[in-house]
Amino acid sequence: MAQLKITQVKSRIGTKQNHRQTLRSLGLRRINDVVLKEDRPEIRGMAKTVRHLVTVEEVD
Repeated sequence: MAQLKITQVKSRIGTKQNHRQTLRSLGLRRINDVVLKEDRPEIRGMAKTVRHLVTVEEVD
């Protein structure tokens, strides 16, 4: 199954509380942190919520 490579590219300082919680749920703590997550609708929705703070790439 495909995976998503999610990289935090912007700081969460000054963002909404739910955006900070979403980053934490994804496992991102600081700029340039990278996580690999299974490509599921829940993960895509979380990435969409914080799309201005992260980059998402599909990995095989």
